[in-house]
Amino acid sequence: MNIAFVITRGDSIGGAHIHVRDLALHLLRSGHRATVIVGGEGEYTSELERAGVPYRHLELLTREIRPRQELRALLELRSVLHELRPDLVSTHSSKAGLLGRAAARSLGLPVLFTAHGWAFTDGVPERERRLYLHAERVTAPLAARIITVSGYDRQLALRHHVASARRMVAIHNGMPLRPDLAPAQPQAGPPTLVMVARFQEQKDHATLLRALSGLTEWPWTLDLIGDGPLLGATRALATSLGLEERVRFLGSRRDVAEQLQQAQVFVLATHWEGFPRSILEAMRAGLPVVASDVGGVSESVTDGVTGRVVPPADVDALRGALSELIRSPDLRRSMGEHGRARFLADFTFEHMVTRTLDIYREVLGTRAPAAVADPGEAAPG
Repeated sequence: MNIAFVITRGDSIGGAHIHVRDLALHLLRSGHRATVIVGGEGEYTSELERAGVPYRHLELLTREIRPRQELRALLELRSVLHELRPDLVSTHSSKAGLLGRAAARSLGLPVLFTAHGWAFTDGVPERERRLYLHAERVTAPLAARIITVSGYDRQLALRHHVASARRMVAIHNGMPLRPDLAPAQPQAGPPTLVMVARFQEQKDHATLLRALSGLTEWPWTLDLIGDGPLLGATRALATSLGLEERVRFLGSRRDVAEQLQQAQVFVLATHWEGFPRSILEAMRAGLPVVASDVGGVSESVTDGVTGRVVPPADVDALRGALSELIRSPDLRRSMGEHGRARFLADFTFEHMVTRTLDIYREVLGTRAPAAVADPGEAAPG
């Protein structure tokens, strides 16, 4: 196979970027060809270089919608695809999915789209939701298949009549094993809490800090990993709440797995998600997870067993869940162990890549159609 991946934001790294990198690496190591086409250059293109993944960067493929620029971006992308002539185009993220599907179909190339959380999901600003919902309905027929990373997202698309059930398949994200790292010790204390997320509108660092401001009688520290436009405002909030001695801002890190290994509790406070890879990384490390109940979060975190799932933007609920874990080393250990077992059973990279490549082969006509699975209704996978 010769696969071209299309994604935006060469200047930063998110879950979809790692997903694409890992898929491309697997294909290359298996004797196939793979090229990542990405908008712009920066942190992600440097990561692709380090990994040895061929890439092409585009000047005009931006994450933001810029009406006057979109036709030029489409033509730029079409030109690169015409040059590469891949067997299949695999598009990722909303903007790259829209332009990538149009460019591929204009060249007669098979194309599929992976939605890493819909841009019209609950929690997204209303104007943006309406715009992307209309765009997805228009471009959905261009994709041979649509992969969602959670059963929640598949059901959301069905509810909004984006595509038929036959053309959509839910495949949970998966993470490679790290046999070089021992599991974390969540029962150790005093506990370190950690959240890995960009400081941007989607994430809810503010609710996390306000929840923790009511738990200062207990010993704990919080590590925040990531960067982004709201970093300064979040630092100011931590100071105003009197938490500057408890909270460490670690910036963007390449050693996230090692940082998780040293922590005791993982937290993801957020307004909307698809199926967060950061949660899987925490489960792989053997950490209990406290997360907002949005998107497909509850498909990975089993409330009361592997962690706690709380309503989004609810300070009191988040405070209660964190208090329970901060005060109980035994509960942290038990939930961490159950979470790691669940990861090994359902969320490894090998599990995900097998199902994804089956869809690739189906689109290319080299295997029979796969049964449509909804991990929100059946066993995850």
